[in-house]
Amino acid sequence: MSATSEFTRLSGTFFVAGSHKPSASDASYPIHDPSNGAQLGHVADCLTEEVDEVLDAARAAQRDWWAESALYRAEKLHEVGRAVKEIKPVLAEMLTREMGKTYKESADEIDWCITALDYYAEVGRHEMGNVVGPATKGQFHYTIKEPMGVVGIILPFNFPYVLLCWEAAAALAAGNSVVVKPSELTSLCTLKFMEVFDCLAPGLVQCVTGGGRVGQQLVSSAKSDMIAFTGSVPTGQAVVRACADTFKPHLIETSGNDPFIVMPSAPLRVAARGAAFAAFLNAGQVCTSAERFYVHEDVHDEFVRLLVEEAGRIRVGSGLDDVDMGPMVNQRERDRYEGILARAVEQGAVVECGGSRPGGMDAGFFEEPTVLTNVLPDMEILHDESFGPIAPICKVRSLDEAIALANDSTFGLGANIYTMRLDEAMRAVNEIETGMVWVNAPLLDNDAGPFGGRKLSGTGRQLGAEGLESFRHTKLAMIDPTASEHDFWWFPFATEEGYRANS
Repeated sequence: MSATSEFTRLSGTFFVAGSHKPSASDASYPIHDPSNGAQLGHVADCLTEEVDEVLDAARAAQRDWWAESALYRAEKLHEVGRAVKEIKPVLAEMLTREMGKTYKESADEIDWCITALDYYAEVGRHEMGNVVGPATKGQFHYTIKEPMGVVGIILPFNFPYVLLCWEAAAALAAGNSVVVKPSELTSLCTLKFMEVFDCLAPGLVQCVTGGGRVGQQLVSSAKSDMIAFTGSVPTGQAVVRACADTFKPHLIETSGNDPFIVMPSAPLRVAARGAAFAAFLNAGQVCTSAERFYVHEDVHDEFVRLLVEEAGRIRVGSGLDDVDMGPMVNQRERDRYEGILARAVEQGAVVECGGSRPGGMDAGFFEEPTVLTNVLPDMEILHDESFGPIAPICKVRSLDEAIALANDSTFGLGANIYTMRLDEAMRAVNEIETGMVWVNAPLLDNDAGPFGGRKLSGTGRQLGAEGLESFRHTKLAMIDPTASEHDFWWFPFATEEGYRANS
């Protein structure tokens, strides 16, 4: 089994009721390797009736899944995790060929899938409600956790495997079925990933492919009960508006524009290495990328020198070669990014390194790691999500100024600070308006801790106990075991409790 043959086999299919099925649609999207432009295959734009077929199968499978024991669901999720590990090499190669990230990054992403599956396998059976103190003598009051039903998961291109597993593992652990709509750019590797769910009942996890129309149908259909969306702000807003018509629950993770603060006490070489990783991982195509650098004036020049050194060490090339950074995902994304870079230079930013396409790599969508200085707080690049390999540096005079500028954003996903002073670290944690703060440890995730943001970065949380709750309803049950008469408030109302007796 080779990645090339799998691209061919999976082209034009969708995943329904446990197997890949050719779509009857005449419309499709060509898929190209972003490192060399070679066509890998094509993705079907699924028909309306095909999406309905998948949703119907999901409804039937979900009822049986929820009827099983929590222990059974846990064992099956562990089995899925083992299946992921068994086909890790081909999954990693397909992701690298289709999306462009390095093989190392693809392989790491698959490992994160396994830990998320194992985590939710156990957390999902840890508790399914709790007993509350009764408000009435002799009664039994408790809560029950119940699944949403059929969960639609709409994914971006940058982390198609792990974002699927963060949400699907939690949804399945909560007793739901799942329908996945991947990005058109990473649909073939996602279709391959569906095979890890073979141990589950047919219809429990399925995949439909296509563009915005397919996603819109998944969101608006009365056959879906919840939507988990990761993507752009405009599309996320459209999802929320569509869900509002029926008050359909939704989990939204949109954009980030994360600040990265460097204070004088920071170990500058370590901070520079952390900054390079935070800015250039996956060619900067990470929602939690560091995209705004606020560096104290006392260490600004030295930090810039060190970061330029680190950027210069990054090897750019095909993700299947011995490199550190692959291409951007396609021509459209590279053009968008280059427009943002050009605008920053037009507004006065100075290119310290990078700033162009690397020589001799014309066939792919490559960019050099870029460091900018002379970036002022009101420049557009500090307020828009660049989503590319760029580190714009703004000089600040104090932590007060750095925090104020960090909060001067419509986004609030994550934030970073490098400092060896505990008081500065605690101020950053307490005062920066984001869902996550990393102190001397950029871009880390923890399956047991919530991932999500504030402002235009979205609503709700993935991962952790909060991530499980995102996919569950809570029902309150109140039981009177003796069916006693509740005369303390039933009719007829006592005369002595009326208005005349109390006025």
